[in-house]
Amino acid sequence: MHLHWLDAAIIVAYLLGMQAMGWYFSKRNTTTEEYFVGGRSFRGWILGLSMVGASISSVTFVAYPADAYKTAWLRYLPNLMLPIAVLFAAYVVLPFFRRGKTLTAYEYLEQRYGPSVRSYGAITFILAQLVRLSTILYLLALLVQQITGIDPVWCVIITGVFVGAYTVQGGIDAVIWTDVVQTTLLAFGGVICLTVIINQMPGGLDQILAIANEHGKLAIADLKNGSLQPTGWSLSLSEKTGSMLLLLGLATWLTEYTGNQNTVQRFAAAKSERDARIGMLVCVLSSLPIWAFYMFLGTALFAFYQVFPDPAAAAMLDGSRKAEQIMPLFITQHLPVGLIGLVLACALAAAMSSLDASINAISAVFSVDFYKRHLRPQATDQEHLRVAKITSVVAAALMIVGAIALYSSTTKTLQDTSTVLISLLGGGLLSLYLLGFFTTRGDARAAWFGIGCTLTFTAWTVASSRGWLGADWRTPFDSYYTMLLANFLMFVVSFLVASRQPRRERELAGLTVWTR
Repeated sequence: MHLHWLDAAIIVAYLLGMQAMGWYFSKRNTTTEEYFVGGRSFRGWILGLSMVGASISSVTFVAYPADAYKTAWLRYLPNLMLPIAVLFAAYVVLPFFRRGKTLTAYEYLEQRYGPSVRSYGAITFILAQLVRLSTILYLLALLVQQITGIDPVWCVIITGVFVGAYTVQGGIDAVIWTDVVQTTLLAFGGVICLTVIINQMPGGLDQILAIANEHGKLAIADLKNGSLQPTGWSLSLSEKTGSMLLLLGLATWLTEYTGNQNTVQRFAAAKSERDARIGMLVCVLSSLPIWAFYMFLGTALFAFYQVFPDPAAAAMLDGSRKAEQIMPLFITQHLPVGLIGLVLACALAAAMSSLDASINAISAVFSVDFYKRHLRPQATDQEHLRVAKITSVVAAALMIVGAIALYSSTTKTLQDTSTVLISLLGGGLLSLYLLGFFTTRGDARAAWFGIGCTLTFTAWTVASSRGWLGADWRTPFDSYYTMLLANFLMFVVSFLVASRQPRRERELAGLTVWTR
């Protein structure tokens, strides 16, 4: 398919609009304080929508509908733990990051454990975000290619250059305000698709619900042996159950709101602690309905193709084609000229809102946690600002190179690589913060002992899941729970080691809940 000129004009207008916002906010960026945290002046509702934009991506626009189309609503279950994680973050975590002039999440790790642990946290974040950036851009390129016929490599380059340009120029101001626009567009794009589906269905919304209920598409169920099976609720590490997915979701969201620079940077950018809490509330009240809406969009697509059969859609159900192609299929076949451009702009918004946030966060972490802390402590603020912008350029370039490399490889390799890196580098970081918040014991010695055990554990898990080990060395649990178990191991090992080590007198004022 080739884009109609009207659809192309809409997409170009959107990209130019984002670039104009970057140019506008570039005038403010005369200090690192403005570039990274916007002068700490943002109101809660703005931060909330920006948090939504930072957490959504091509996954929301493509993968959620695909999962609900092929299976049911099991994927949505972990998201239900977001309110609990946000409540914990608002009243336990937030005060630690609002004290002083915090710029990154990893400054706390140095204050609590020492500079080496801070560097570990910062390195794991940068590497994981580079993998995430490349993956999101790669998925976006595939979506655009399927709809427009443009070569994916050019999709990667064009989108990557536009995102990098307005992020480098505008800093966090451009990131937050463009995220507000992009979050709105994301919701709008889904509404367009669902409205078209309802209008074309002979029985409208009632027919969609009837077909979904008949086939069990609204249930918490998993696809096993070609049919949907209800998910159990037992506590088991060997299978995916509702209770275990809720625990996994809690660990995931606690990590997001405790040790993720994308989120902590918004805590620091808030005008006040109250505004930061309002932002978290807005994020919860916006994210859960948006995710649920896109899951329901996948359910509606299933009902639609039951009434209007299509060989390609049927192939996505039986596994001969990827379910992630269902949204591009519907967009190209059933949306009129003009709406295709609008929806594609919404898909760009879904990806770009995550890309710009991660680029700016990487810039903040490298320039604050490495350049200013270790390489050039005496650097002036203007030199620091130049380094921050150069780092943003490098991060954007690595994102483009990584996405092109992933396109040149197979999808399975992409998924395996992402899983390996995130498991090896991300596991256990949450427990470092929890140990710091809730105990007065433990220093760099205990932390590094826990890190070593956790990295060994996750390496064993990855090797087992890839078939590198014999039957006697295979993990007795589902690899889906690697992060959950890694955090448990990190906390227990570090705490036990800290409890047996001679206590070193250290200043902990303001660093634990007992010394706040």
